[in-house]
Amino acid sequence: MKSIKNVTVLGSGVMGHGIAQISATAGYNVKLRDIKEEFLDNAMAKIRWSLSKMVKKNKITVQEESSILSRIVPVVEINQALDNSDLIIEVVPENMDLKRKVYAELDDIAAPDTIFASNTSTLPITEIAKTTNRKDMVIGVHFFNPPQLMKLVEVIPGTGTSSSITETMENFVKTLGKTPVICRKDVPGFIINRLFIPMVHEALYTMDRQNISKEAIDSSVRFDMGFPMGIFELADFTGLDVIHKASNEMFARDKKVLRQHPTIQQLFEENRLGQKSGEGFYKYSDTKYERVELSAELAKECNPIDMISNITNNAAWLITNKVSNIAEIDKAAALGLGLKRPLFDTAAEVGIQRIIDSLDDLAKQHGPFYEPDPFLRSLVENTK
Repeated sequence: MKSIKNVTVLGSGVMGHGIAQISATAGYNVKLRDIKEEFLDNAMAKIRWSLSKMVKKNKITVQEESSILSRIVPVVEINQALDNSDLIIEVVPENMDLKRKVYAELDDIAAPDTIFASNTSTLPITEIAKTTNRKDMVIGVHFFNPPQLMKLVEVIPGTGTSSSITETMENFVKTLGKTPVICRKDVPGFIINRLFIPMVHEALYTMDRQNISKEAIDSSVRFDMGFPMGIFELADFTGLDVIHKASNEMFARDKKVLRQHPTIQQLFEENRLGQKSGEGFYKYSDTKYERVELSAELAKECNPIDMISNITNNAAWLITNKVSNIAEIDKAAALGLGLKRPLFDTAAEVGIQRIIDSLDDLAKQHGPFYEPDPFLRSLVENTK
């Protein structure tokens, strides 16, 4: 396996400066690159603020804070940023044309043995790799926001990624104090977004069908399904621009991934992007994050079977298509979505046959998107 000492992070936004911070904290030498000094100044200010909070909480010492900062070098000039780099973590905006341009430039400048890792949440790693002459050394490493706190990192090899690079990245993620989950095929949405994004849309359809409030939906998601917050709360926290972009990217790659609900497009067009804009599904004050009032009593107004069926069916699809397995999906869902109990435990509690019947009924009414995955039917067969 390749030894990694020097890391270049391309992009100094929320994810970029967070990844730079945790990499430097783990002892790596980091060059944080962006196209303007002002972007880098802002990023370094945020890193200093984050580390100072850790000092105040006695998580690190003042000496450790100074040492971490000394390992992060902000850089504008691309050749300087890539000089002696063992690993490049690209965190540029989720635009395939932009990423193709970036990787073509990187391929010309970076040393032949430099690993290229993309922090994309939805774009195909295999397509990104095609813009380079090192398809075996391009891989996805999907960190979750904020990287300083979220433990999960999805590691996504493309079709041409070598097994040694996958192993190298898995070990690198572990050295950061994170938990890697391998997405064994480069599929739309990888693991977490394959579960999360379609469920946002399905929650909207459930609200329509049952003619109930979004608070009732969110209460059911929290109290019946074991999420740490409601699905609409989570969407607002993630950002409706992010949900919109991911939905379109996933749907473009595979029409069977999700059934798009027009509300997501509407919220995006109205700039109701969630907490970042002050309003999404819910309204937020400018000063602090306010939790929506949810309750077990409100949850009784909602029958969550369609949402449970949707997320279970997508998990089953990941298993059937050898993208992941039950244990890894449970680990990813616990760390990435905060699920308090495993998906298939909830499904078993509801009843797999009941889920299949629900999906069959939905398929009759709304088309083949809802057809039960063969893995679900096999679970019933195996209990007979």
